[in-house]
Amino acid sequence: MKTINLIGGGRVGQTLGRLLAQDEKYQVQDLLTRSTVSAGQALAFIGSGRTVSKMQDMRPADLWLLAVPDGQIAPVAAALACCDRLPPATAFHASGALSADILKPLQDKGWQVASAHCLLSFASPQLALAQFAGTPCALEGDAPTLVELRQLFTRLGAQCFDVRAQDKMLYHAGAIFATNFLPVLQDLAEQLWQHTGMPLPMVQHLRVSLLQNSVNNISSLGPQAALTGPASRGDLALVASQGQAVLQWNNTAGQAYQALSELARSLALRQHQSSTPSQTQLR
Repeated sequence: MKTINLIGGGRVGQTLGRLLAQDEKYQVQDLLTRSTVSAGQALAFIGSGRTVSKMQDMRPADLWLLAVPDGQIAPVAAALACCDRLPPATAFHASGALSADILKPLQDKGWQVASAHCLLSFASPQLALAQFAGTPCALEGDAPTLVELRQLFTRLGAQCFDVRAQDKMLYHAGAIFATNFLPVLQDLAEQLWQHTGMPLPMVQHLRVSLLQNSVNNISSLGPQAALTGPASRGDLALVASQGQAVLQWNNTAGQAYQALSELARSLALRQHQSSTPSQTQLR
């Protein structure tokens, strides 16, 4: 059985900690978070291990998971590298945008380092736990560590693939577009509906029905075939006038409408080009 220490007990740390605690091959050992309150909450959800108040109290472990916000990974790695009593081990972080290079202080001390990003919306640990099976997991870092992490995350139910360090920002931007911007767009739609007098119960009904229908269409048909609206039809006059109306209501939302309409038009043109036989095919 391999031991694993967790630094960070937020939604990602809690979810992965619980999954690891349920696997007979791993033992969650020590947990360090920002406060005793967050430590207690994380420990209660994970269900095993012990909380510590400072890094110096953490015991040696086979694996170290740094499940902290991106801005804290570098200082945490530097602090961990300064703990000379800890023997070199394997450390990995859970950021989607940052590469394993940010763990260089540990690598310089002989540690194996990597990053492992699970492409899942961690809205809550309980929901993420139920949705985790089959989640894509992007791996990047030292080759020996990738072998170990691929085995680990596969055991937890993820589907692993390799991503290059230089591609991580773009890879993670894709995740932002697919997940993080969706609530923003939905909120804008609901603000517009309520601004124009739609009753709140009807807004809440549309939140479910329109979103579910859109998801079903994209899942069944793909993004191109599921695209509808004035930009997809080439009604540029309506796009322009509607964009101006949104600009007057909210300048930032209006700019977003215009930019997204341009992307929608490009997507529609790509669909048209791909479905139109070439001259060579027509001969």
